[in-house]
Amino acid sequence: MALLWLLLCFTLIRTSPGAGAPASEPEPSFVPRIIDGIHTFPGSLPWLVDVMTVSRIQLCWGALVNESWVITAAHCNVTTSDLVVAGLYDPSSGRKDIQILKVAQVFLHPQLNLSATDNDVALLKLARPAHLSTPVYPASLPTASDRFRPGHLCLTLGFMFPQPYAHKHPNEQQEALVTIVENTKCRKHWGRIKTDANICAEASFFSCWEVDSGAPLVCRKKKIWTLAGVMSFMSETCPTIKPLVFTRVTKIIPWIQETMANN
Repeated sequence: MALLWLLLCFTLIRTSPGAGAPASEPEPSFVPRIIDGIHTFPGSLPWLVDVMTVSRIQLCWGALVNESWVITAAHCNVTTSDLVVAGLYDPSSGRKDIQILKVAQVFLHPQLNLSATDNDVALLKLARPAHLSTPVYPASLPTASDRFRPGHLCLTLGFMFPQPYAHKHPNEQQEALVTIVENTKCRKHWGRIKTDANICAEASFFSCWEVDSGAPLVCRKKKIWTLAGVMSFMSETCPTIKPLVFTRVTKIIPWIQETMANN
């Protein structure tokens, strides 16, 4: 059933424009990777952006939420000296639709608490708007009342290593199908999660399902790919049974809207 859903999801998406863990827990990895994912193709993930230093060292992923704003993880420590790269599919291809954008301002959530992994999110205001096109297009934001319930199948995105413990970084983006899980189940693995400010997902049928910090978790809501989470942390062990932990976007929608409106 999951395979059928993945095939449907893959078809639909074609048409749609660290903080240290407590000593009792393993150190979460903030440079993870997807393994056993599905190759994407140019323009299929138009909201996905790369956040990097001026010397082209990748810091994190992010998601374009409109032409002037990007959302990513706060622990990435993005500054106004860093860059956002949109339209990125194959970084070695020299594609003409790649846009390199400067960061004008960085806004951290006022209730950021990395020790509890609450509100691990940052908004980046771009120095100039991105040019929207088929390969560069914002993700749909949810409303505060939207619910992504346990069992909901979603996608998380990033670059993939072809097999566990591989060391050669691939060029092409990958996507992996994951399932939302109850936060009570998540707390059994991650005791530091105390509130529903996080949303957890797992993909037990992958040999390894790590994903880069700041990467978007997108779920279909009324036939629209909607931003449900922003990658916060995960176990560095691969393979692992521990769920991925994302910041829950529905909980921070008022802050997102107010920050963008006032700046």
